[in-house]
Amino acid sequence: MEALDPAAEWLRLSERYRQMSDSELLVLARQNSELTEVAQQTLAHEISQRRLRLQPEEPPASPNPEPPPDSSYAEDRELVEICTVWSLSDALQVQTLLDRAGIPFFMGPEKATGVDAVTSTFVNGVSVKIMRVGLPWAGPAMKNYTPANEPGPRLEVDSDPSVRCPKCHSTEVVFERLITEPTTATDNSSSKFEWTCDSCGYQWDDEGIVREE
Repeated sequence: MEALDPAAEWLRLSERYRQMSDSELLVLARQNSELTEVAQQTLAHEISQRRLRLQPEEPPASPNPEPPPDSSYAEDRELVEICTVWSLSDALQVQTLLDRAGIPFFMGPEKATGVDAVTSTFVNGVSVKIMRVGLPWAGPAMKNYTPANEPGPRLEVDSDPSVRCPKCHSTEVVFERLITEPTTATDNSSSKFEWTCDSCGYQWDDEGIVREE
């Protein structure tokens, strides 16, 4: 392939750039890195001749700019807790209610904006927070919230040496909840207690003896 004559290429490009509008030249100048060396020099000469100035591009605006601490909006954007969820099903229920009301929410310390992004364990409870400005709408929406998994009152085992953790044999055992199971087709049912060992974290259920704290 025959090499282009730099002088001829300069004349050709000079004539082409002279026929372009100021705005077209400035747009082309932003794509300067894609041009040949001769084209870059010719374009720079034409822009200089017209005394045009290439303005730097403005960075894209942040979609959710944080207001300064002294802003009147800072208090409205403060996060406040509206509830704690203890299971995936309860978290999904809260998400549905808040989504229907158009209220943004944040779950757990990771501030997840959806249940699928929650990385915290529901066993220890996951906090649900919203911006303070959304509280007037959150109240009516949360009236329909019916949690299926709430932690029961914590009861402590009597200091009876026969009631111990089956795993580590510690007596530091805490009652979590009462489990009621039907035994027949009638109304008869049996109850068991669900325990957690504060020493090793082991969980089990039995018919242990408990007393309220």
